[in-house]
Amino acid sequence: MKSKTVPNPTGRGPGAATPGHRSMAAAARAAARRTERVATRSPDETRPKTVDRTHPPARDEAPLEAPDDASQGRKAEDQQAGPVLHADDPVVASAQSRRRGRFRAVLAVLAVLVAAMPAAAAVLGWEYEEGRQADGARLEALAAAQKAAPVVLSYDYRRLDKDFAAARGHLTGKFRDEYGRTTTRVVAPTAAKYHGVVKATVVKPPGGGAPAASVVSASPDKAVVLLFVNQVTTSTQVTGPRVDLNRVRMTLTRTSAGWKVSAVDAL
Repeated sequence: MKSKTVPNPTGRGPGAATPGHRSMAAAARAAARRTERVATRSPDETRPKTVDRTHPPARDEAPLEAPDDASQGRKAEDQQAGPVLHADDPVVASAQSRRRGRFRAVLAVLAVLVAAMPAAAAVLGWEYEEGRQADGARLEALAAAQKAAPVVLSYDYRRLDKDFAAARGHLTGKFRDEYGRTTTRVVAPTAAKYHGVVKATVVKPPGGGAPAASVVSASPDKAVVLLFVNQVTTSTQVTGPRVDLNRVRMTLTRTSAGWKVSAVDAL
């Protein structure tokens, strides 16, 4: 009696298994392992994954966005700006050279101005001082002329020596000497003979106010004053007082004793 060989469904043990049996055994083992892995997973792991929309995607997966208005404006400006000029470009080099030339010219002008400032300050200071002295001279000379005119242009035959001496006190220089000769040789004899009396006054407005006198020109040491002077003359040669309306130009010079009359001209 012959013995029968029983097939081994697992493919293990002695005996050779056929290819079909080996394939079925491998498939069965793989299915068992998959079943075991699924059984050991948690319920959450077996659920299908959903995409989390609350967080932004990774940098590599960031979606493309439409450019905003600002970026479009910058792009348009860049396109309209024209070609970019470099430092070695001839046009840029020429412009820079011109700017450097203008800058050096400005520096040169500033240097000249700074150097001239002390001299300019000295000149301005001198002119200011001269102007201040001239203003003071105008006031002083005007007051001296208003005071001197009635004395120099008046006399009384009864006190000629006293009147002429008082007048010479307001005079200076050659005019003082000329006045002394004229009064001694001409005025004194005529006044004594005809009992001449001359009274001079600087005209004032009818309603009162400053005398009619003004400074024509003035410097620190010399001034010219114009005065309106009335002279009332009485003598044996005229019937009643005679009034003469005169315009007198009086030149005054500053001396150590103050402002003195150095010339008198009737206009």
